[in-house]
Amino acid sequence: MTDDAREPSSLDPAALPNGWQVWSDDDARTVLVYRPDVFDGGDFPAPCLPTIYVTHGRRNRRPGVEREAPPGASWVVTLYLEPDVSAPEELFDSRPAALEGARDLAARFARGDVDYRDLYQVPREEYFEALDELTGG
Repeated sequence: MTDDAREPSSLDPAALPNGWQVWSDDDARTVLVYRPDVFDGGDFPAPCLPTIYVTHGRRNRRPGVEREAPPGASWVVTLYLEPDVSAPEELFDSRPAALEGARDLAARFARGDVDYRDLYQVPREEYFEALDELTGG
């Protein structure tokens, strides 16, 4: 039995920081979202819903197109702030390590420790101020 076989293969929703929830979870991809209750318009537009993807290999950007990860592909954790605004990918050797990395990234975001301003090419100061209040940053 390998070490990975003894490690959890899914993310325990109770282990997530406040505000984060599991949106979907299967063998090839896990999706976490932050405060979907407030990202529905107004100060927090739905397309700006902070989302963390855990994928085997790089995420396929085309909806409805499934692909197999190449042999030896890393597990990738990516934070998206909007469809075209993302943090640098974090790479892991196993799914359990990637899930732990996603949980850690979610905790950093919830504490306000992720500098999302640097990820935007066009500043959105009013939105950033509202997001700072939401995350405690």
